[in-house]
Amino acid sequence: MTAPTSSTLPPYATLLGFTRYVDRTGPTKASFVGGLRKQRASKHGFNPHGQFVKALKADVAFHTGGTHLAQVADAVKPRWQPLYRALVPGATAWLHSLGEPTGVDLAQTRDALAMLGDLPVKINPHFGIRHAADGRAEAVRLHFDETPPSEEAALATLHLMARHMDAVLPHAAPVLVDVRRGVAHRMPDGVKPEQVEQWLAGEAAAFRAIWSTAA
Repeated sequence: MTAPTSSTLPPYATLLGFTRYVDRTGPTKASFVGGLRKQRASKHGFNPHGQFVKALKADVAFHTGGTHLAQVADAVKPRWQPLYRALVPGATAWLHSLGEPTGVDLAQTRDALAMLGDLPVKINPHFGIRHAADGRAEAVRLHFDETPPSEEAALATLHLMARHMDAVLPHAAPVLVDVRRGVAHRMPDGVKPEQVEQWLAGEAAAFRAIWSTAA
């Protein structure tokens, strides 16, 4: 079977890519989708946050309250140290907001594939947490950007995670953690899922149309 060329790649988005797309307006949407398409065609990509996520998960798993986070900025390559030092204080504050370290355990999450019309979107939380006191679980997605997540991006992220929670982490609630500011975003009260679904379906259809015409 012949591998698809850059001109025949079917539309596809990660949760991060799609939520960044819905946050854009006008011509910037087209240029953004074009960039995603080229990146996928080149198969190039690097996640600078990998070691940071491992350190945060280790602090949850081993109930160490931020010890691993405190060390990780010195452990990465010099080029990434300023980034990590900007992330550590907020992540540590969020970790402390969970209460006593022994009161929270790490929970295993699984990726899921959402279909928004004909657009596949990969739903990939960073990890899950479970509160020992009441067994309550949350699937955690981290936001690393310098600017806080917009209401639209946060709502899209939380809705898509909740939509597939049976596969991701059964009976859990979604949470989007703004790492730099240590703020946790949860689904706001009064949101009507059917309206969010209709909005995202329209965004997905436009994403597909842009992808098919991108050079």
